[in-house]
This record gives sequence, structure tokens and C-alpha cells, in this order.
Amino acid sequence: MSDEILVNVTPMETRVAIINNGMLQEVFIERTQSRGIVGNIYNGKVVRVLPGMQAAFVDIGLEKASFLHVNDLQNAEGKDIRELLREGQKITVQVNKDPISTKGARVSEKLSVSSRYLVYMPDLQTPGISQRIDDDVERERLKGLLTDMLAEEADDVSKPKGNYIVRTAAEGVGRAELVKDMAFLQRLWKVLRDDIKQKKMPSCVYQDLAIPERVLRDLMLADIDKIRVDSRETIQRMQAFCDEFVPEVKPLLEWYPGGRPILELYSIEDDLQRALSRKVDLKSGGYLIFDQTEAMTTIDVNTGGYVGHRNLEDTIFKTNLEAATSLARQLRVRNLGGIIIIDFIDMQDEEHRRQVLRTLEKGLAKDHTRTALTGVTELGLVQVVRKRTRESLEQMLCEDCQTCHGRGKIKSAETVCYEIFRGILREARAYEHGAYLVLASQLVVDRLLDEESANVADLEDFIGKPVQFQVE
Repeated sequence: MSDEILVNVTPMETRVAIINNGMLQEVFIERTQSRGIVGNIYNGKVVRVLPGMQAAFVDIGLEKASFLHVNDLQNAEGKDIRELLREGQKITVQVNKDPISTKGARVSEKLSVSSRYLVYMPDLQTPGISQRIDDDVERERLKGLLTDMLAEEADDVSKPKGNYIVRTAAEGVGRAELVKDMAFLQRLWKVLRDDIKQKKMPSCVYQDLAIPERVLRDLMLADIDKIRVDSRETIQRMQAFCDEFVPEVKPLLEWYPGGRPILELYSIEDDLQRALSRKVDLKSGGYLIFDQTEAMTTIDVNTGGYVGHRNLEDTIFKTNLEAATSLARQLRVRNLGGIIIIDFIDMQDEEHRRQVLRTLEKGLAKDHTRTALTGVTELGLVQVVRKRTRESLEQMLCEDCQTCHGRGKIKSAETVCYEIFRGILREARAYEHGAYLVLASQLVVDRLLDEESANVADLEDFIGKPVQFQVE
């Protein structure tokens, strides 16, 4: 079965699903009113220096001040942060992590801009190759190409100085593609450098690509066979991006005009609903329990109704094997980050333990986000560290339950509103109705009549029918 990328676009949000062998592997959601800011560059102002933490808070114009550690400053090795920063100082920083929960964005003074195959860093001393390219021969080939290209640029004083890192997507590409990317990044940096000088603080001086274009830049792997997009306007933008940067990808783009919603293909909508559940059932009858806290995520493996056909050790081994494959996928779908503790069912056989760990390692190797498996603790727990760069699926789509004072999570009013819009569109495509009545909670109806009123009006114009709301 082919591997695909599905792109679902509405005025309120864009959702991208990566499919492997007919199963959802990852999902990216970008809401129009709250686009992620990772990769954005800001002129900021230092508002507080914290010597004890060797860190500072920087105002970049967002609701919460961003956090800057001394290790993320240029030429900071061995220095006290008070030697480098003072309150009120102007500083240009780039966002490495989106604001999450009560925490502001994590920022760095080490700036970079990316293209399809290269990352340009104006203050990088030596060039580099992505660690995910593990073929030594290919690494040497790319290193040789990059060294030759940099040598040719060295005598041209008009070209910005700095260095490059070759991205994973460059594996197997030729010199011409790298030269084109280098020229693009040089043009981009010249414009950006002028904006940094001219713009005041706090202000955004560079915004990363929208999610459909980022998909083409960052996620196009060799095994992707098709990219289906359900918006004609968006696919035209993606085609224009391909013409300039990745022409070889353009034939994979396909407009999806089907009456069936695109994310109902391969039951993606159902997968997203299950990814918000605390419990995940395994085909064998066992199940996983996910508990997400601010400090860490714990995953408990249980045999459930699975009794096996031989003995208890065989039952436990097969449940743990299935759990290892399933939870590696769930980490990607749920976008869980930070410290993750996995409590597999205790196994007596040493070879069984090794096979379960190997299965988990194999599943984690498919992850685009950096992960590290640190082995088994003294208590028999497996610890995984997964880089946290954006909110998890639950943090994005849900909010604290007011009834239990935050011990549980429920879908946010915004999430429910967008599900209502999609439900009405689905009904309008399938059946002929004279009007629509939506029964919803007070919070949801209030949002539909206030923040979402313009979207409701656009929806009524599109379907040509009135939509009414009633508190239930």
C-alpha cells in the first residue's frame, strides 16, 4: 500500500496527516488564529536577567516573555550571563520551542534559516552533515560537495558569511540542487539582515513557512507516493512552491475534490478521536494507559482480556511486543514530548526483554522528531526522551475539565466548533436539507455567536442554508 500525505484545509485550520501502510503515523494541526511560531525570528528586549539560573526572559511581543538560557547565546562558553546581557538590551532571537501551558517560548540567539536541503547559520564556524544520514560514503560525498561550494564562495565579498548544515533530505541529491538552495538562502539572509537592523523591538522579523509549504520542505521522504490536498487554492500555492524549490515533488501533488471528507480516508478522524483517549486497545485484547502530566508522560502496558494459547510468559511477551509497536506510533500521533516512562509487563526471559526493546527501537527509528531510548531502569521501567518542539495533540485540542478541577481533559470549545463546521459540511455534501440546528453547550454556542461568527456566516454562504444554534 502506498504512503501518502493528506492535507485538509478550512478557513479555521489546516490539518496534515502522514499515512504509512494505510495507518496514521503523524498529524500536524495549524490553526489560523494560533499558528506555531517555531522558526520565527524576533527583535526582542531583555526584561529580566536571572544569574542563579544563568538565563534571561526576553519580551518578543507575545503574551508571555520567552526564555533564553546562556547556552543559547553566541560566544557564551565559560561566561556569566551578566557579562552578556543586561535589562533593556535589544537582542535578536529565534524560537526553538512554542509556548506550552504556562511556559513561554524557548528562544536562542543562534539564528538559522532553512531551505529544502540546507540550513544556513550566519554564526556557525564549521559546516556539518545531518546525523540522520548514517551512510559514511554518502556523508563524505556531501561533505566534499559542501566544502567545494564554500571554497568558491569564500572570495566573493558580496556573499554573506556563515556556514551550512546539510539536511537529511539532501541524501542522494547532486551539486546543482545544493547550489540552488545555497543561492536562495543567501538572498533570504540578506533581506532578513536588513529587516533585523530596521525593525524595532519587540517585533517579528521573519516568519516560517505555513504548514502546507513546510510539508514539502521538511517531510518529503523517498517513500511518499502521493500528496492529496482538498483545497484548490492551497494546492496552487504548493505547486508554486514546488516550481521554485522542489520541482521533482510537483507530480506527486493531487487535488482531492471527493464528496467524502479527506481525513475520513483510512479512518483518520477516528484515529484522532482515539488519540485523545487515555486508553488504547491492542488487537490482542491488551491495552495501553497514557497519563500525560507537565513533568512527564507514563505509559502502562496491560494484558487485559488476552490469555494467549501457551503460557503466561508467552502471553506477556506477545502483549509487550504489540505494545512496543503501538506506543511508538502513538508517540508520533499524539506528539508526546519530554520524558516518557513505559511500564511493560515484567518478563522473566532475558531474550524476550531484548526483543521487546529492539521492537521499540525499530518503531522509534521511524520518528521525524529526535528520540533517545535510555534503556531499562532499576525498577524495570523503560525511559524514552523525545524532543518537545510543539504542543501535544491533547494540549492543542483539549482544555482542563472544570468539574474535576483539571484532573481530566475535555475538548476545548474551539475544537468542538471546528468539529461542528466539518459535520455540517459533511451533511451538506451528502444530503439536501432546508436548514441546520446545532445543539451544543453554552460555552460552544457563545463562541459560535462571538469569535466564530464570521466563520459561521461564511459557512452559511457556502452551503446556501441557514444555521441556528440552541443551548443544550
